[in-house]
Amino acid sequence: MKVLYDSKTDTLNVIFKENTRVAESDEDKPGVILDYDHDGNLISLEILDTSQRITQTRKIEFETIEYQTATGS
Repeated sequence: MKVLYDSKTDTLNVIFKENTRVAESDEDKPGVILDYDHDGNLISLEILDTSQRITQTRKIEFETIEYQTATGS
């Protein structure tokens, strides 16, 4: 996953799957564009006018949660 913020265009891109051709784009909400591959999988999203929508455009926190599976006795 890659997150890019362009201050010149004030756009934020979150790329979930790189090197994948966009087959369809949908502006789900005004200023939020979702890109899908040929199979309908979400591959990226773009947020326009980011500084008006996100409090801190230069701060990104990333966290993963790992779950332990229960082992049977």
